[in-house]
Amino acid sequence: MKTLNPFLLLLTVLLATSCASQKKLAYLSNLSEKEAEETFIMEIPGYKIQPRDVLYITAKAMTPDGTINDFLISQRTYGGTYVGQTEGSGYIYGYDVNPEGNILLPVVGEIKVAGLTLEEARKLLQMKAEQVFKGVTVECKLLSFKFTVIGEVRAPGSYINYNNYLTVLEAIGRAGGIGDYGNRNRVLVVRPFQTGTKTYRLNLQDKNLLSSEAYFLLPNDVVIVEPLKQKIFNMNLPTLSFILTTVTSTVSMTLLLINYFKK
Repeated sequence: MKTLNPFLLLLTVLLATSCASQKKLAYLSNLSEKEAEETFIMEIPGYKIQPRDVLYITAKAMTPDGTINDFLISQRTYGGTYVGQTEGSGYIYGYDVNPEGNILLPVVGEIKVAGLTLEEARKLLQMKAEQVFKGVTVECKLLSFKFTVIGEVRAPGSYINYNNYLTVLEAIGRAGGIGDYGNRNRVLVVRPFQTGTKTYRLNLQDKNLLSSEAYFLLPNDVVIVEPLKQKIFNMNLPTLSFILTTVTSTVSMTLLLINYFKK
């Protein structure tokens, strides 16, 4: 009876377990190819300010000589130069939301903003500033929109978002995209709240992703891309290859010795 070559068997198993189809590497692969377009209802979550957030706030008004000044700019300038131009200086000279949910503005005083959306906070700050400054216009933005992408991506880490919104696809793109062993249909989004943590399981190959509650990320979200099963096999391949080579060598040597002594 003819036996199989162990190296040929190993190569066959390797090809069968490591090959990935084009469909498995695609995003939103179940979108219809016949229809020109599809519409998905997306609900953008409204983020509510939390303690330890950092806000960018301006209070601008026109002076009698016709120039527009920021009445809060003295807190963010050094020698007449704005110092909030880098990530580090932005956090230092932004306005922290303290554990009680309040911010402290010069002249205006302490204002509670935790639990409000950015637009609600802006309107509240506008009302408070108008009591002190005449003809003032207030702007409020979130500086501390950080998110983290880890797992099977090419550049895992924490990132800062400077836009109003961020999708999970954009976040993964910021992290260099999914790596060779990333599982596109098993992505986890971990979302912390003041009262606990909520998780979402996403399939990046399913078009229903576009209507998911976790499609738009919120500050402090963590995106985890899980590995494919092939990664475990490939990690153990050197060990398996060593064991197979050792066994094959031992069997070959044993057969040679048996043939030698038979002669």
